[in-house]
Amino acid sequence: MADHILICGDRRSGKTTLIERLLEVNHRKVFGYYTISSRRDPDGRHNIYIFDASDPSREMTEENRVGSCDMKKHEKRPEVFDRLGADFLRGAAKDGIIVMDEIGFMENEAEQFKNAVREALTGDIPVLAAVKARYDFPFLNEIRNMSGVDHYDLTQDNRETLFEMLKPIVESWQK
Repeated sequence: MADHILICGDRRSGKTTLIERLLEVNHRKVFGYYTISSRRDPDGRHNIYIFDASDPSREMTEENRVGSCDMKKHEKRPEVFDRLGADFLRGAAKDGIIVMDEIGFMENEAEQFKNAVREALTGDIPVLAAVKARYDFPFLNEIRNMSGVDHYDLTQDNRETLFEMLKPIVESWQK
């Protein structure tokens, strides 16, 4: 049983919902980040923003916009992952839990951010992360196969079973 859990799944499989449910049984302070997409415009384009997991305000600004996409083209802003994302991860306290929602392909060129993810996944603070179910990006494959990391594939059919399996692990992280 690892202290770092990766929940892998397709879009809309329930990764964020599962993380939120697991955080309800957690009594540690939450660190890390969430990414959220804006509504799609008439052309199908939407922006993606990164937020401090401990800040409920979730204001969407140009400063925390990590990119945009329209299902065919992606605009990536790795410098935002490197600046904000890495800070959110490295700012975690020992008595906390790190949430990463989600790790995907938009940050593929954000080397400082990827190093912060690696540090978190080899560190002493428990990690609960959502990972995009893409197997064509070396970084995603690397973190899924790291020592000390357990990854679970989430589907619409196994949501409740996976929650019941992971709940005692997250409860065991309490100190």
